Amino acid sequence: MYVIIVYDIKVERIDKVRKFLKTYLEWIQNSVFEGEITKAEMRSIIKNLEKMIKKTEDSVLVYTLRDEKYLERKEIGIQKGNKSNIL
Repeated sequence: MYVIIVYDIKVERIDKVRKFLKTYLEWIQNSVFEGEITKAEMRSIIKNLEKMIKKTEDSVLVYTLRDEKYLERKEIGIQKGNKSNIL
């Protein structure tokens, strides 16, 4: 499955979440990661994020698609991440 994870979390937890997500996904922008993962990896990501964030202060959105080919993405302005295979 292809996922896009977007988060808005308190500054004191950003580095921990960012480093964790980099082990599974590609960094696209400051609070955006995306990539192809398995269902088991998705369960692990959700489980670990639930432990890392404070649900009363932080927000994480997870978008899932069957495959990257179903994603249409337009980028305006500078490219912040290193994602070269999506147009």
